[in-house]
Amino acid sequence: MQYLWAGLGLLCVAMAAVGVVLPLLPTVPFLLLAAFFFARSSSRLHNWLVTHNLFGPLILDWQSSGAIRPAAKKAATVSIAAVFGLSVLLSAPLFVLIIQAVVLGGVMIFIWSRPNG
Repeated sequence: MQYLWAGLGLLCVAMAAVGVVLPLLPTVPFLLLAAFFFARSSSRLHNWLVTHNLFGPLILDWQSSGAIRPAAKKAATVSIAAVFGLSVLLSAPLFVLIIQAVVLGGVMIFIWSRPNG
């Protein structure tokens, strides 16, 4: 079972790495999942992730107080606006735009209601 957790953690880190350069794919949720999986499989990998210069503070903020840093909130807002704007520019059907507006609006409410890290 330990290898399954470690494999899932590595998969999440890979998805997060793709999310760094691809604005449609979230980075932080995958890192949080990776920390969860590594905590159950490998203290070495877990320590590597939570002490990482870039990602570690974000994970520790979330784990300690459910906080999201203001810069991450702004980046998420820009990404969400870009996704919705792209859908409008590509003339997505109205029902798709409505579903996106509801889901993305809910995501934004969640993000901005979290305390600042």
